[in-house]
Amino acid sequence: MLSSSDKDRRDVRHSTEPLVSVVIPAFNASRYIERTLRSAGRQTYRNLEIIVVNDGSTDDTAKVVEQVALEDSRIRLLSTANRGVAAARNTGIQEAAGWFVAFLDADDLWHQTKTEKQVNALKCLSPQWAAVYVLHYIINSDDEILRSCRPDVARGYIYSRHLTFKYVGNGSALLVRRDVALEIGGFDSSYAAAGIGGCEDLDFELRLAARYHVEVIPERLVGYRQYPGNMSSNHLQMGRGALEVVRRSLAANPQLPQYATRSATNATQKYAFWEFRQARNTYLSLVTIFSIARSEPYFVVRLALEKCLRLIQHCLRLVTTTANRQDPPPLNRPKFDPQIVPSPVERPEETAQFRRHLMRLTAVDAELSSILEPLANGFAPAAINHKPRLRSRTLESDI
Repeated sequence: MLSSSDKDRRDVRHSTEPLVSVVIPAFNASRYIERTLRSAGRQTYRNLEIIVVNDGSTDDTAKVVEQVALEDSRIRLLSTANRGVAAARNTGIQEAAGWFVAFLDADDLWHQTKTEKQVNALKCLSPQWAAVYVLHYIINSDDEILRSCRPDVARGYIYSRHLTFKYVGNGSALLVRRDVALEIGGFDSSYAAAGIGGCEDLDFELRLAARYHVEVIPERLVGYRQYPGNMSSNHLQMGRGALEVVRRSLAANPQLPQYATRSATNATQKYAFWEFRQARNTYLSLVTIFSIARSEPYFVVRLALEKCLRLIQHCLRLVTTTANRQDPPPLNRPKFDPQIVPSPVERPEETAQFRRHLMRLTAVDAELSSILEPLANGFAPAAINHKPRLRSRTLESDI
């Protein structure tokens, strides 16, 4: 009888399906890495290699990985000095043997059908379609679902929309063609060197989306873990990093019209503002909110009204709790189950203003795509040589 290790090896060597390289950067990840590895190993798509890049961990990360690898020969451990998540992912990409590379953070979980659905979607598309992403849940340290991500999705050429809406949302949701990941230069380690690491995945996605089409599976197939101490909980760093990522992306794409540029800047400043608020950094919060107010004063008004409403609701809850003298019932949260059938994602409600805004950004993407298409076919039209600025009306009230 074949052992599980022998069976995994046989499946990989003799499969007619494309090989997928799962790249897991790991730094002091011993608390969660076993759950993450088992999540990857239980994928219904079996033709995987799982590359764990131990990024200079000082805990038992390497030991845990080696123990799990005894049960699954597809797991390979690479150990390097501590250089940050971007450099660790780049090491994994370089070492990958697969046609496709899927990134998985060392504390996140996958639904068992994630890779299969992504490969089936991407392998039927032309090489101009470089990647496919899925949606996610936010989970806590006990794998309990805290909330769902907003189910906004877009497919095709999505660069200007992704600048504003940041569809992918985390580093464990994307599967990409390996040759494209190498072509665009992998992940940028300069953010970590500058002390603003954490948004390298957004930087990678934007460089990818600026040149290629992207597909989406509109299902929540990732459990994205948030807890005190992980990178996404460093709110000051995440806010500063997001602002710098978008600034660099806009500088690298001067052909964007003013409308799309302003939309991306406003959306990122709002994200950064909330991160700075959570970091309790009053100075950066005030600087950011004043910047937002210059282009969107109604945001500040809404913010003040919502603050007053929350204060009133808090006071009412205190009165009710005191009157009843009862503790609030414990929350019974469902867990992220890698085997449960994913529920369909409902389209979020949209205001007329939001629809107009989305339509304008979609039109920008359509025009950018029409410029990019001849380049993908091997020649550059005259319009590309002088980098035209796309036509766009300027309507302040639309953002």
